[in-house]
Amino acid sequence: QVQLVESGGGLVQPGGSLRLSCAASRSIFSIYVMGWFRQTPGKQRELVARITTRGSTNYAASVKGRFTISRDSAKNTLYLQMNSLKPEDTALYYCNTIDPMGTPSDYWGQGTQVTVSS
Repeated sequence: QVQLVESGGGLVQPGGSLRLSCAASRSIFSIYVMGWFRQTPGKQRELVARITTRGSTNYAASVKGRFTISRDSAKNTLYLQMNSLKPEDTALYYCNTIDPMGTPSDYWGQGTQVTVSS
């Protein structure tokens, strides 16, 4: 089972930027579609961005134009660059693999908290 460790979250003012990282325990980007998800209390976890094995990217409408997903295969690390952050982006952010049916794996890391507040 691949282990995924998220980092890079923090407190940022509205309009600010953060870059999240997701370190994988082994090389998986050529095998799995990868996604960044977020969750707030009382709400379902939502997919905000994904990147395919070929490098194609997709974004939720709420983050399109502000967030960018990327990866460094040499470092086994997935990134999420978040710009123009809004208070509604406040959430616990996770990375995960996504199977061909679009379902994330059952294993979730600890996530990294992003708080957007003045």
